[in-house]
Amino acid sequence: MRRRDFIASIAATGAAFAAAPARAQTVGSGSVLLGGDVLLRDHVHELSGARIGIITNQTGTTSTGASIVEAARSAGLHVHALFSPEHGLDGDRPAGAFVASYVDARTGLPVYSLYGPDRHPTPQMLAGIDVLLFDIQDVGARPYTFVSTMAYALQSAASHGVAFWVLDRPNPVGGVLVEGPVLDPKYSSFVGLYPIPLRHGMTVGELAALFNQHFGIGGKLRVIRMEGWRRSMIWPQTHLRWIRTSPNIPTWQTTFVYLCTGMADSEGINNGVGTPEPFFYAGAPGLDTRRFADRLTEYGGAGIAYEPASWTPSTGWNAGRAFSGVHLVLQEPARFLPARACVEMLVTVRDIRPSLLDLAHVREMDIDWGTDTLRTQLRDGADVDTIVHSWEPGLAAFAPLRERFSLYS
Repeated sequence: MRRRDFIASIAATGAAFAAAPARAQTVGSGSVLLGGDVLLRDHVHELSGARIGIITNQTGTTSTGASIVEAARSAGLHVHALFSPEHGLDGDRPAGAFVASYVDARTGLPVYSLYGPDRHPTPQMLAGIDVLLFDIQDVGARPYTFVSTMAYALQSAASHGVAFWVLDRPNPVGGVLVEGPVLDPKYSSFVGLYPIPLRHGMTVGELAALFNQHFGIGGKLRVIRMEGWRRSMIWPQTHLRWIRTSPNIPTWQTTFVYLCTGMADSEGINNGVGTPEPFFYAGAPGLDTRRFADRLTEYGGAGIAYEPASWTPSTGWNAGRAFSGVHLVLQEPARFLPARACVEMLVTVRDIRPSLLDLAHVREMDIDWGTDTLRTQLRDGADVDTIVHSWEPGLAAFAPLRERFSLYS
């Protein structure tokens, strides 16, 4: 760190990972205080005199909806710079779109893009910063890039002696169910850096601790825990207002179907992006809607129903193109297994219209899933149970690791 006195003050918090101590539940049943709320209530004095960078976007608010940036400044903290992930500080940039750095007119602060030429904070960006705060709402899916931005920033902070505090937030799809293949390190990328499952069932704070200790980042990490959150909760049980995390995740329900149809687009299945209900559709041009819906219904997936549907995206690469297939009806989201449902869709398309399934974009599909096994299993005719059961050894090996870094019951 650049200030020896500040090093001494944070050293007392512990080694690389020091979660804020557990406190008595001070909120009502079913209500949640975010890590940012706890920071502002209990830990502002620990940051007195420190120059702070905040990695955030439009989701970085307190439980009452106040901007974490403005709340921190109102509490007397010295906010030196802001850092934005994919989609930008306001969350309005399309997926994959370049995000530039600029000076924010509202705050007068520099906003450094971590989704532009640099995805790691550079030494120039970190100059003069003592502590980086991370306050961004994640969606609970490994390919969603906010977690990779957090990991890259933690790596840079570790390299430059900057403390890193994660203001923890709920996993909107819950912290109980874990699904999908564990990433094969051969397919590590910005849409999946470390070997964790597709649906990991962890909070951003828990993931930060896992990355920092188990995967060897070795930064000066502190996680400010939530109060009132339980692993069994899905988003509406938190009593928090949902703020869209990106243009195509407008509702908390979308986080569940994103884990399903969001994993099918590299295989040639359209998921309704460009319609008012992104990720709530699955299909392709000319697909028999009734046959597709009936076959998916036969699998009897919990918490989900399928309606025959047709749609035409109005924006994006597929604007004006007609698709047919199914509309997903999320009935009991806490029971829904989206990764398995995605495999059911892919196997069904392979069986009823194999020409629609695109297994040619090998690298893209393997990067998305973090493995080449799904592609090769689909190619070789494996059924749904065979594919899903092949995930079990990786999930079993991940379970004790996840338990080790669990902060909530």
